[in-house]
Formats: sequence, structure tokens, C-alpha cells
Amino acid sequence: MPFTATVLTMFPEAFPGPLGVSLIGTAWREKGLWSLETVDIRAFSTDTRGFLDDTPAGGGPGAVLKADVVARAVDSLPGPRRPLLYMSARGRPLTQARVREWVSPEKGGADGIVVLCGRFEGVDQRVLDARGFEEVSVGDAVLAGGEAAAMVAIEACVRLIPGVLGSGDSLSSESFEDGLLEHPQYTRPRTFEGLEIPEVLLSGDHKKVDQWRQAQRELTTRERRPDLWEAHSAKSQVKGAKPEEK
Repeated sequence: MPFTATVLTMFPEAFPGPLGVSLIGTAWREKGLWSLETVDIRAFSTDTRGFLDDTPAGGGPGAVLKADVVARAVDSLPGPRRPLLYMSARGRPLTQARVREWVSPEKGGADGIVVLCGRFEGVDQRVLDARGFEEVSVGDAVLAGGEAAAMVAIEACVRLIPGVLGSGDSLSSESFEDGLLEHPQYTRPRTFEGLEIPEVLLSGDHKKVDQWRQAQRELTTRERRPDLWEAHSAKSQVKGAKPEEK
């Protein structure tokens, strides 16, 4: 059974968006390696006007998606249980390690994910607790709704499915795969506006190229993500291989 991403949203017309193009889209529409389905939350409102939100308990601005409406939408989904994700600025950060857990059968991965897109002030906490949603954040910023964030989470999963990308080897040195950020990339022309491709990359010496790339990964991680560098350094020390200071 292919990996299926189900999106609970007020705006199903927002999909597939970028999920329908390039290799990700081809893997869906032509190869059938994964599938995407949307569920319109509005269809589960019992209000004659189609309302699915109400004012926040305790007062305050905005509106909150109602627990009973969201629950009916979730409970309508057939098949075996899949991870339930709620895209939320207050959620735990989306990480490559977590994505792999959702996708990899050997790590307990399921046949897909269910993603709830919030709006307004969010979703009634009771349905999140009652149905076991995992709150996930794609960054320290607030969006108008969860649709864009849902696409990020889904694409991160789908690209790991065997056969979606051209070469599985291209995944091994990417950012976050081993705790480090990816090295810089270059291609022709050799000279661009007076800037040259680093000479080592043109040397033909694969060992030196690998050493340069590893050094760049460590340098970039240390400068841009000291939190990742600290964790990587600690892990390396435990293994008895402390990274060299550059």
C-alpha cells in the first residue's frame, strides 16, 4: 500500500500546490509511489450555516475550530491508524529524524500520515488530546493557517520514499542526516562574476574532495546552527572521535 498523506483542511483547493510538481508530483501522479487526499472540514459541521468555529472560552479575539467538528472529520477516515499531526507554531520542531520515523517501516512508520491544518486561533485542545494529535512546528514563525506547513511536512516525508528521488545516495550527505548541515554546491561555469569554483573540487582527488566537503559541513554547522554543532560534538566525543577544530 503506497504512503498516503491525508490533509484535513478548510481549504482543499490549496492542494496539491508544490506537491504536484517535479519529482514529487511525478511519483504521485505517474508512478503511484504515494497518494494525496484532502478532507474538507466544513463538511462535518452540523450548523446550518456551515460554521465550524466559535469564540474562545474565557474571552479574547478570534475564533477556535470546534472539537466536535474536527473529531467527526478525523473519525471519518477509513483504514488503519496513522500518525496524526497538527501543524502548530507551538509544536515540537519538525526534524529529519522524526520524518524518518513516520516513513520508515523499520522505525515503526505507518502507511502515511494525517495532517490537520488549523486556522484562526487554533483548534480546541480537547480534540487534540482525545485523538492523540502530535503538534508539529515548521519554524519559529506564525502562519495564517496550517496548509503551507502541511505541505512542508508531507514533502519531507515523500522524498524519502524509495523511488521518488533519482538516487538514494543523494540523501546521505544532506543537511540533518548525520547531525550536520550540507556542504556548499557548485557547477559550471567554472568562473561566475569573478568567483571561482574551489580548486579542490576540480582536482579529481576524491579523497581530498570528501575531506573538503566534511570540513565545510562542520564549519557551516558551527557558524549557523551552534545547537546542532554542540549535539554533534557531544555525540562524537561519546564515540571517541572528537571533531577537529577548524
